[in-house]
This record gives sequence, C-alpha cells and structure tokens, in this order.
Amino acid sequence: MLARHNEPIVAIATAPGRGAVGIVRVSGRGIAALARAVCGRDLSPRQATYLPFLDADGSVIDQGLAIFFAAPHSFTGEDVLELQAHGGPVVLQLLVQRCLLAAQSLQEGTGQPVLAGLRLAQPGEFSQRAFLNDKIDLAQAEASADLIDASTEAAARSASRSLAGDFSREISGLREALVHLRMLVEATLDFPEEEIDFLRKADAQGQLQGLQERLQAVMQRARQGALLREGIRVVIAGQPNAGKSSLLNALAGAELAIVTPIAGTTRDVVQQTIQIEGVPLHVIDTAGLREGEQVDMVEQIGIERAWSQIEQADAVLFLHDLTRVHESGYAAADAAIARDLDLRLGATVPVIDVWNKADAAEPVGRGGVVLSARTGQGLQTLRQRLLQAAGWQQASEGLYIARERHVQALLQVTGHLEMAQQHLAARDQRLELLAEELRQGQNALNTITGEFTADDLLGVIFSRFCIGK
Repeated sequence: MLARHNEPIVAIATAPGRGAVGIVRVSGRGIAALARAVCGRDLSPRQATYLPFLDADGSVIDQGLAIFFAAPHSFTGEDVLELQAHGGPVVLQLLVQRCLLAAQSLQEGTGQPVLAGLRLAQPGEFSQRAFLNDKIDLAQAEASADLIDASTEAAARSASRSLAGDFSREISGLREALVHLRMLVEATLDFPEEEIDFLRKADAQGQLQGLQERLQAVMQRARQGALLREGIRVVIAGQPNAGKSSLLNALAGAELAIVTPIAGTTRDVVQQTIQIEGVPLHVIDTAGLREGEQVDMVEQIGIERAWSQIEQADAVLFLHDLTRVHESGYAAADAAIARDLDLRLGATVPVIDVWNKADAAEPVGRGGVVLSARTGQGLQTLRQRLLQAAGWQQASEGLYIARERHVQALLQVTGHLEMAQQHLAARDQRLELLAEELRQGQNALNTITGEFTADDLLGVIFSRFCIGK
C-alpha cells in the first residue's frame, strides 16, 4: 500500500447501512476538475455548498453538501473532496461509481483524464496519507481508530486526548531529553583529551536519572491507557453448579447464560463485555470443570474449551460453592482444580477465590471474595478486586489512550536506559556503550510516533482501520 500512496483514492467514509447522511471522500492531488465534473461548478475551499450531484448525462444522482479542502489544509494533506448525501447504500455507491467514471473521462481541450489513476481506498488509507504527509504522527493515527472503536466513555475521552497529541507530546519531551544527553556523551567521545569533564559538569548522571523518572511516569499512564483500550479477559472457572452462570448474569446485569440446577448445563463459552470505572472487562463463563463417567462427549468438549479460555485469561475467578465446601468429594475436586490452575497459569495470571452463595451458607474463615450472585451481596467488592488485579488506578483527567505496542516500546526504552546507567556508573565509564544504549532508546521512542518505523509495521497498523478512515 505504501508504494501506491501517490494515487488518488475514493471511498465511502461512513459506516455501512442506512442513515440520514452518508459521506463519500476523495483524496489526491489536483482533484478540482473532478469536483467540477461531479458538482457542475467550481467549489470555494473550505465552504459547504448545497447542490445537485450530477451523473455523466447531467441527471441528478442526489442533492447534498459538497466541501473542497485544498492541500495542504485537509485531513490527508492532499486535495480532499467530501460529498455529503443521503445515507442510503445505493446512493453512496452511485456517487463512488460516478467519481471513478468521471476520473477516467477526458478534460475538454486537454485530452487528459480528469483524475488519472483514481481507485478505491484500502482500509485506513486516508489516515495513512495524513501520517505520510506529516499531518499527524503514528500515535495520533492509531488514536483516531481507537476513538471510533472506544467501548467506554473513559476510553473515548482518552483517545480524544491522544488524537489531540497529548501522548505524542509526552514522547517528544522524552526524546528531546534523551537527545540532549546523547549530545553530551558524543561531545565527550569527540574530545577525549579536553580537560573539561563534559558529563560531570553537565550532571549527566542527574539528567539520566531524571529521564528515567519521567519515563516511568509515562509508562504508568501508558499502561493505564492500554488497559482502557484493551480491557482484561476475566474467566469464571469452577465445578458445575457453583454459580458461574449466575455470577456472569449478575455482573452483566442481564440474563445472558442459562441457569439450572442440572450439572453440565453450560457446555460452551458465553462472553459479555462490561465496564467498571470505564475499564472494559470481557467476562467469560465456561463449562463446569469435572471428571468422571458422568461427563459425556459434548460436555468434555466444553471442558476442554474452558481450559483453553482459562489459559488465555488475564484473570481467573475460581468460584466455590459455600453450600458444598464441607463435602469431602467437592473439596477434593476443588483442590484438584487449584493444582491444575497453578500448573497451567503459574504466577503470571491472578486467580481470585470467590465464595458464592453467601446467602445460604456461613462463610467462616474464607479468604478471597465472599458474595451471593443471587442477591448481589459482595459484587462491588469483586469489581474492585478485578480492577486491582488488572493494575488499574483511578484514572486522572489527563489520561491518554495507548496500545500494547506503545507499552512494549517504552519497556525497551527502560531497558536501554538501565544499561546506560550501568555504563555511566562504571569506573571506566564505557562511553561508547553508553552512547549506543542511548541511541537504541531513542530509536525505540521513535517507533511510537512513527519517526522510525518499518513499512511492514505501518501496513499492519493501517490495514486494521475501517475503509474511509
């Protein structure tokens, strides 16, 4: 897709389906002639004009607003034409086809196509043009997609801040401080015979420490932002009839899963996304975990799928039935599940013990969370424990959205700065190695905003955008 970024593009820029208004967007160089062919007149830049959209034979396809944005004062940095018509899919497709055919027609007196090479846009190509033309950086481009996909109010507000450049400015500040430190180190390498100790005089040690502290603050906020965007996968696990489906229904506030006293009722995965303090939680109900001759083939498949979901979880709610904990067979089965959880998950995934049916049994001496899925007792405590397990802190007003790749890049910077600290603290002050670690740290920061990013990564990022964006 990068090799074709000079070609003009057209696409429907609004979501599929019917609506009051739909938008067809064209971007490229020199599209004024196309606008004239479709609209029947020249358009003043950045002014909405109500007019008919004309077919090749002069008949009217629809009437609506046309807006022409002359380069570089547009979203993509190129000439942009937006046709705002009625939002029926047939009308919008007719407008797209009209633009494509008009582009192939010849301009009077020139013998040249109106807009040679006009083609349908690929997913995310308008945003990619904006990035390539320095209208936005890569973090802002991703934020525009995150704003569209936001599933909570907090995620939408954070994505809006990132789109406005808040996150990018944080990264730019870190990069400037790192470049300044690199300059000091390079100066010392270039003039080793000088009596002046550049690094000591400029307090390089203090600058590096301050840079690390700033980096940790950005890292913390980026992790919170990534949590807002991605959410966490919470799997409810336990023996049959422990109340897993009832707990899912209670957390979701709706009857999503079938609840019966018959063991093995849930045989497949049931998932619902809820939000707690703006954080999306993807809660997954699974088949009851048990073994024995009473397990038929269908239920066994459900149990295998349950373990598959558990192994992919960010947190597991291990549900216990308080009314049966004194039964030796039940306690032994719970202990076996606990061993399997420990074996399959290790210490990386938090497992929260949840003691259900507190309305029917006395929860004496139980750790974890005690609740009743039927009455709602203890649900708020469980919600807070889930946020704690996810590493969520109360969102500040200035929180920005981030992605997992941003967090990984910041982790790389952290590693490079830690190595730089070691080289700077060494008696022989390994300045060549120090300079290299700082350079690598700068490169990792650059991948966040796209100042140094492989073309194949750009292709992957923008291909996940919606068409028309």
